[in-house]
Amino acid sequence: MDWLKLSAALGLAGVALGAFGAHGLRQRLTPELLSAYQTGVLYHLLHALALLSLALYARATNVAIGLPAALFALGILLFSGSLYALALTSVPRLGLVTPFGGLCFIAGWIALFWLKS
Repeated sequence: MDWLKLSAALGLAGVALGAFGAHGLRQRLTPELLSAYQTGVLYHLLHALALLSLALYARATNVAIGLPAALFALGILLFSGSLYALALTSVPRLGLVTPFGGLCFIAGWIALFWLKS
């Protein structure tokens, strides 16, 4: 996996989704749904940056980063993706996926802590 390219794609998507939320959804969503969407964008961008840092670290040191990187990417998909879907559809059941994404983020940080250097 080219983690650097994936981090770039996730960063691009996070900025685009953030701009869409700020300019295209502000008048269309309730404050609660807009807040959920913004939380998704925040965690999306933070973990895209964490993945970028990991990818750069891996290139500089040849340390394998697969587990924490994959967990961060999966966390973005599940956590942020479910919040985006929840905000855009108003289907509350989509929020049931969000905690699994949060667990992926937590597991990713734990895997990073135990990463061999």
